[in-house]
Amino acid sequence: MTRQLAGQEIAAALKGVFPEALTDVGASDVTVRGEDILDVCRHMHDAPALAFDYLVSLNAVDWIDSFEVVYQLVSIQYNHKAVLRTRAYGREAPVLPSVSSVWRGANLQEREVYDLMGVRFEGHPNMRRIFLWEGFEGHPLRKDFLLQRP
Repeated sequence: MTRQLAGQEIAAALKGVFPEALTDVGASDVTVRGEDILDVCRHMHDAPALAFDYLVSLNAVDWIDSFEVVYQLVSIQYNHKAVLRTRAYGREAPVLPSVSSVWRGANLQEREVYDLMGVRFEGHPNMRRIFLWEGFEGHPLRKDFLLQRP
């Protein structure tokens, strides 16, 4: 069975390299500043002691004041998993760095989050809608999305 790393274990692995990047440590996850998420993910992928080689999922939550993006990672080599969180602020143009250069599987998942929640991933090789057509107005999974336009 895959072992879930505790938030303190993840934080201990990151604090020496990214002392300012962590904003919160939960029971089973850590929250990373948005501007640091790409570097932290690259480290979690490349560091021999961590080897998080598989991005299980990348999704978003609309908290009205911000969008939280959640990364669920697995190390096949060590059979452990970790959860990273970060926040994108601003309702008009929330932006985070893309991690598609770290995990190719992030490509479609970031496009899905962009299409349905409106979070743009800077540096993504093909940041366009994946489910809805290009002229579609808004992002339907946002809490402020209107089903019927006036």
